[in-house]
Amino acid sequence: MTFHFFHIAYDEPMILFAFFGTIVGYNFVKYEALVRAEKVRWSRQLKGIVVVSVVSFAVAGYYFFHLERITQLVAIGFLALTLLYTLPVFPKIGNARNWAGVKIYIVAFCWAGITLFLPILNAGLTLSHDVWLKFCQRFLLIIILILIFEIIDLKNDDLSLQTVPQKLGVAKTKILNLFLLIPFYFLEFLKSDFQVQQLWINLVLVVVIALFTVFSSPKRSNYYTDFWVESIPIFWWFMVFYAENM
Repeated sequence: MTFHFFHIAYDEPMILFAFFGTIVGYNFVKYEALVRAEKVRWSRQLKGIVVVSVVSFAVAGYYFFHLERITQLVAIGFLALTLLYTLPVFPKIGNARNWAGVKIYIVAFCWAGITLFLPILNAGLTLSHDVWLKFCQRFLLIIILILIFEIIDLKNDDLSLQTVPQKLGVAKTKILNLFLLIPFYFLEFLKSDFQVQQLWINLVLVVVIALFTVFSSPKRSNYYTDFWVESIPIFWWFMVFYAENM
């Protein structure tokens, strides 16, 4: 979608670095603490995940050296954030994942930055007004989607995490989510080359997310988020692709 919006030619090293780097980053965040604590059972499934992670790390490392120098430096910055999020860099206060209320912003910043800044910089483009607006949109989108996850996970989350639903309650979190959809949508009007077609696409997206927000509940199955909410960015991409080729 970044390539589409900013008219960037297909960049295979950038795509494969982001894809395989995401696999490594996700698995590292998910399983590192268990391995470090030596509480993990090395099942066949987990061994398979380790193999996939190692292969992905090798592929991501290979394509890292095919990126522009500025892209490499920014990518290292996002790697540092991932390590800060996962590892107890500061022993007295633990990792950033356990800092009350911080997790949601680190995840949103990394997701928005990697999918937007890295392709832009690798293409030799500047971080223009429109790029920053798009970053704000994606940052808001990830915050909005994470809040739906936090509503579903309310029954399982440790109280020390101080998630938004834990502090505000489910009803107020839903209201906040619906409110955040407003700037997400209207930021599109501030772009220098906004298209009416994209406004309609984003309107459909906002309605879909609003419905997922309204019907979210801690009583819902994890598939509500793990499958349906996770698929929203793919649905957004499909609408953009379909509109471009109709």
